[in-house]
Amino acid sequence: MASRDDRPKPGRPTRPAAQRRPAPRQGRPLPQGEQFFTPGATGLRKSVERHSATPLAFLFTQVPRWVAPVVLVALLLVGFAVPTWLGGLAVLPVIAFIGWLAYLSWPSLRVGGKLLRVAMLTFLALVSATRFGAF
Repeated sequence: MASRDDRPKPGRPTRPAAQRRPAPRQGRPLPQGEQFFTPGATGLRKSVERHSATPLAFLFTQVPRWVAPVVLVALLLVGFAVPTWLGGLAVLPVIAFIGWLAYLSWPSLRVGGKLLRVAMLTFLALVSATRFGAF
């Protein structure tokens, strides 16, 4: 018969510590055919993809989902509304963000997607240039 000290105490697990630990959390698997990094990338693309992983992870996990679109739209509206160099300055972060995402997604895009991104970046660059007095 077990003495009072040998019995398990209420609220305490009786299994050894190694058995109590949950299994390491496995990330959600990617859909077939998709990878986080471009396969076989070398040089600049590999470096940009590796260095972009941290800001992307922070942006999509630590910051509320609505922050990035709201900030970008606000900057874009300021760029459209203010006809001085301040408007051009407001458009520059939008150009940088869209250019960054376009660069990262470029290998997986078809011709239509590539043309759309080039057109968007060209339009935003022209808006910024007009605000700086280029035209």
